[in-house]
Amino acid sequence: MEGTLFSPALEGMKDVKSEHGELMTKPFLEVCKLVLPILDKFGAAMTVVKSDISGNIARLESKYNDNPSRFNYLYSFVQAEVEIKTAKSSSSCTNGLLWLTRAMDFIVVLFHNLAHHQDWSMSQTCNDSYSKTLKKWHGWLASSSFTVAIKLAPDRKKFMEVISGNGDINSDMEKFCTTFSPILQQIHKFLTSVGLDSMKAS
Repeated sequence: MEGTLFSPALEGMKDVKSEHGELMTKPFLEVCKLVLPILDKFGAAMTVVKSDISGNIARLESKYNDNPSRFNYLYSFVQAEVEIKTAKSSSSCTNGLLWLTRAMDFIVVLFHNLAHHQDWSMSQTCNDSYSKTLKKWHGWLASSSFTVAIKLAPDRKKFMEVISGNGDINSDMEKFCTTFSPILQQIHKFLTSVGLDSMKAS
């Protein structure tokens, strides 16, 4: 494998913003999709997270494909739903974007932990990342499912070997976190500005 498993996502991030700094729908969703092969390497431990991410990408992609010019920019989904007062619906694109962004927050913290806490076990890394991101938004059932799944996390050393390819994995993980994190923060900031960043799981 040329580079690491992060190489395609790092390449994709270059196209996420327009020349005016606006977030573009298709390139953002593509980057989120490119995270899925990395999650595959966690095996059963990340099945729920992966399924959640895939479902939210599919929801946003379907709406985008209905009218690519109207939904070219990421926030246009939210603005359209705010206008017709459906943004808070659990099946809305706004809700899909919110949960997709939260899942990506979790992934960024997870890989930040892997890069910076090399003495931590994989389950410690996953649990710390979860408690800092998704946990406060999840109900008891989702939290319990996650805790059980994390027990299936692979051995850290083997996992790192699998995702490294022939590139510098620590450098790529760091780049992934420092490049993607501000994009996610930008989305949260926008959702907060329209009062939609604090919806919990139903």
